[in-house]
Amino acid sequence: MRFTHLIYLLYFLVFLNCKKDKFELTKIEGHQIQITDTLKTDQSIEDYVKPYRDHIQKDLDSVLAYASNTYSKTDSKLNTAIGNFMADVAYEQANPVFLKRSGHNIDMVLLNFGGIRSILPKGKISKGTAFKLMPFENSIVVAAIKGTQVNQLVDYLVKAKTAHPISKLQIIINTDGQLVDAKINGKNIDPNKTYYVATNDYLYEGGDHMTFFKPSDSLYRLNYKIRNTLIDYFMKVDTVNPVQDNRFIQIK
Repeated sequence: MRFTHLIYLLYFLVFLNCKKDKFELTKIEGHQIQITDTLKTDQSIEDYVKPYRDHIQKDLDSVLAYASNTYSKTDSKLNTAIGNFMADVAYEQANPVFLKRSGHNIDMVLLNFGGIRSILPKGKISKGTAFKLMPFENSIVVAAIKGTQVNQLVDYLVKAKTAHPISKLQIIINTDGQLVDAKINGKNIDPNKTYYVATNDYLYEGGDHMTFFKPSDSLYRLNYKIRNTLIDYFMKVDTVNPVQDNRFIQIK
């Protein structure tokens, strides 16, 4: 702390001198300090950190479930097994929380394709698997938006033609890529109705150019990370077997 105080004092003295002598900045130089394995390790720090590192690694390696196959977000163009799985898990885990807090059910879920950061490999699933799938700290929010905004959401997905994970929403397009039908829970979208759409905080703030969430009638922050929804789901099931289905399809 004394060193920090000395730095502040030096800055203060320089500031006073600058006011008197009117110094002007003429050049800024930077130097790269490379961090390589040639740097010596402080063994005392390593010994201190090791028990914590080992504990965290043991927790991350703990087996929670089993994946019956290997799943990737590039398996298909409009909807993928892993994307469907993540959106469905978000609904299953978050809806009870939202219902208890608001008295409403979540109508649909929208996540983003880019948020899936790894494959789900066949075999043992651990907490580390969840961190690889979703390394970001994104949390679930539920936005109350009008049906007109939901239609904008649908238009966005139709134009994007990307396998953004969705749940409880079905979209059908024709061979020309034009919208044929869109339904939430099997019902037509009512432009005058308020829908409770679960997404992540990044998308709600306009990430991936998804600007249709605002304005919203209300916003519910569930303080529930998407990664944690995966971990909680893995802990309560034995085998994970996601499937590609007809939630976003192109017909001939």
